[in-house]
Amino acid sequence: MNEKLVKIMTIPPQEFNDRNETLRVIHKRRSVRAYASTPIPEEIKNQIIHAAMRAPTAGNLMLYSILEVRDQNKKAQLVKTCDNQPFIAKAPLVLIFLADQQRMYDFYTTSGVPSLCDQKGVEFRTPAASDLLLASCDALIAAQTAVIAAESLGIGSCYIGDVMENIETHRAMFNLPPWVFPTTMVCFGYPKKETFSGNLNTRFNQKYIHFVDSYRQLQKPDFQEMYDHQMTPGFHAGDFPLGAANLAHLYYLRKTGSEFSEEMARSVKVALDSWK
Repeated sequence: MNEKLVKIMTIPPQEFNDRNETLRVIHKRRSVRAYASTPIPEEIKNQIIHAAMRAPTAGNLMLYSILEVRDQNKKAQLVKTCDNQPFIAKAPLVLIFLADQQRMYDFYTTSGVPSLCDQKGVEFRTPAASDLLLASCDALIAAQTAVIAAESLGIGSCYIGDVMENIETHRAMFNLPPWVFPTTMVCFGYPKKETFSGNLNTRFNQKYIHFVDSYRQLQKPDFQEMYDHQMTPGFHAGDFPLGAANLAHLYYLRKTGSEFSEEMARSVKVALDSWK
């Protein structure tokens, strides 16, 4: 075995993470919602976007577009349409990552592909839900690459999934055609110093996330141990808000069964209907 590889394998995982700059950036990254007033220089912004464009993409088709929101009035409107999050308006850089099949199909139509299909006696296939999912994967991979690039440059970020809501409003705001969908939005900015006080959010134990060869459906004892880290000492059932009796109740009421979740479901259905 390669001597250098053997040497690397003998380094304890945490020490290796500290030595490897890429892993250190990934492991230390956290969502940042409070930004310093320092603007992001155009050169740095371009480095972040260029890094996103180097992300893996299905068939090298780049089935996404990146929409930068500079207009302060539009940022203020996004605060309202994205679940009332004021920090959106204060972010120096706001990027919306769009699942984009419109560009590919405009390329097809302007290049005579419909006529080709007529000649061959086959149907000209337009985007389906599967194409939306594929393009969304491209958009998300690009977004996360941008996030890691920004983090390596000392720039914090926060994902805004709520941009999937209010599809009619967002289509009008940004002139989005039917085969373009706002998969996610990311706010970027230099963090205020107090942002990094405290510990990083914990993650689930790897055994509940990483399976080998076959999916394992979790049972009640698994969930009890899996979520144990989110229960602080002295926290009892009576302490849950919203009339919840346990953590699952609380998550459902605050997330899955919430008004914003219902709006997201409605909005995505509208988008899906236009992809049929």
